[in-house]
Amino acid sequence: MFQTNWMRRVLLTGGMLALFGAGLMVGANTYGKPKSIIHVVTLYWKPGVTDAQKQAALAGVEKMAAEMPGIKNVWLKSVKVQGDAGGTPLQSAFVMEFADEAAFKAYDNHPAHRAWEKVYIPVRGESRTHDITN
Repeated sequence: MFQTNWMRRVLLTGGMLALFGAGLMVGANTYGKPKSIIHVVTLYWKPGVTDAQKQAALAGVEKMAAEMPGIKNVWLKSVKVQGDAGGTPLQSAFVMEFADEAAFKAYDNHPAHRAWEKVYIPVRGESRTHDITN
C-alpha cells in the first residue's frame, strides 16, 4: 500500500512537471529580425479632402504594391496615429515593407510610384516618413 501511494505520487508529480514544461515551451515568445525595410508614413490630409479621396490615395498604395517588385506587404488601416506636423495633428498612417534595400531604392523612381503620387500629393497636407530595418 505504501509503495503504491509512493508510485502514484511520483507519477503524478512527473506528469505535472511534464505538463508545466510543455506549457513553458508552447508559451515561449519567438520573434525575428528581418532584413526587409519598413517604410512608415504618417500624415494629415489637406482641409476639405473627402473620404473618397483619402480612400483613393490609400487604395493607390495597394495598387502600387501589386505593380512593383520588392514590396512584400502593406498596412493601410490606421489604428492610432500620434504626433503633429507643423502644429497640425497627424491623422493617418500607412506602411510598406520592402524586401531589401535595392527594392526600397527602386521605389522612388518607379513608374507606379510616380502614378500614385498624382493621386496622393494633391490631397496630402504634410507627411513624415520613417524607414526602419535591422
